[in-house]
Amino acid sequence: MARQQQDATRTNGKRMWMIIGGIIFAVLILAAFMSRRREIPVRASVAEKTTITAAIQTNGKIEPINGFEAHSPYATTVKKVLVGQGGHVKAGQLILQLDDADAVARAATAAAQIANADANLNAVKQGGTREEVLTVQADLTRAHADRDAAQRNLDAMRRLQQKGAASAGEVADAENRYKSLQAQVDLLEKKTGSRYSSADVARVEAQAAESRASLRAAQVVVEKANIRAPRDGVVYSLPVHEGQFVSAGDLLVQVADISKIQLRAFVDEPDIGKLQAGQVVNVTWDAQPGKVWQGKVTQVPTTVVTRGTRNVGEFTSLVDNSDEKLLPNVTVTVNIVTAQHENALKVPREAIHQDDGKRYVYQIVNGELKRHDVQTSLSNLTKMEITQGLDPSAQVALGAVNGQPLKEGLGVRVVQE
Repeated sequence: MARQQQDATRTNGKRMWMIIGGIIFAVLILAAFMSRRREIPVRASVAEKTTITAAIQTNGKIEPINGFEAHSPYATTVKKVLVGQGGHVKAGQLILQLDDADAVARAATAAAQIANADANLNAVKQGGTREEVLTVQADLTRAHADRDAAQRNLDAMRRLQQKGAASAGEVADAENRYKSLQAQVDLLEKKTGSRYSSADVARVEAQAAESRASLRAAQVVVEKANIRAPRDGVVYSLPVHEGQFVSAGDLLVQVADISKIQLRAFVDEPDIGKLQAGQVVNVTWDAQPGKVWQGKVTQVPTTVVTRGTRNVGEFTSLVDNSDEKLLPNVTVTVNIVTAQHENALKVPREAIHQDDGKRYVYQIVNGELKRHDVQTSLSNLTKMEITQGLDPSAQVALGAVNGQPLKEGLGVRVVQE
């Protein structure tokens, strides 16, 4: 009986292991089958023929081509503002006025100083003022009369001395008086001929020149107190208002014709060789979303400079701004078109893979991935041109939704993004 029970137990154990083994085998077979048939969800795109553009993207700054800016010539207040920011002005139009009372007063003072200096110069050249000249001439006339009388008296004394009617002392007194009067005549004649020295004349002339310079300086300040537009244009910056105090050198206004403006931008050193004069430049500004301004490269970089951590080259471009919406001094996004191919077969850059220097794509054929080696040409930030190895309208895989690596023969199903 015990033996029979042992045989039955062994038989049941064998059956159990056979059942378990069968189950395991079935699971393995099913897993292998499922692994062959499981489809990985992938994103995909279709190769299409269209225009592809290669471009360099960077940032730049807008500048006026023929800009004008006025600064306060001295510390004062803004007396009047006649044009608003963004307003159009004509050449010669008055934009704003500064308080010029002090400058006008200085000009008047300088004019008075000039008149006084001219009078002094004239007097010096003529030997004195008219009153002084007349006084000297009158004194000289009297001196001549007194001297002549002294001469006659001296002659009379000498005749009387010969007759014994006058003493030697009386003759000597007459001679001394004559000599004194003659010296006075000589002095007055000298004053009449040349009262002032050349140094005196030069000093007065210098004073006159200094006064004229002061007047010119004051007149310039008065003129600068009236800010006028030098040419037709737009007032694109007006940082002051009426009654505001401004210091010497403070910016008052900026004016320019902004229908044509200049873009100044920098590109990284590896991209410098791609730039050529005449290339199309597209400009966008965050303040005007959706708007694109177009220009052309006018000057390519001639040197490389370091800006922060970048080695860059500077280029300029003339930009058409006929709508006058793009303002000077703003920062813009710049896209320089370096090359363009029409009717080019292109796919997203994400579809391109590289191995040992060879580029390839995974084409989706009947739900499976097929590797195709390809030749490429132009590329931009999102697309790449295929010149060989792929047919138009071919569907290519971009990447697995679950992040699984793509490989040849993998079953896939395309999902919409």
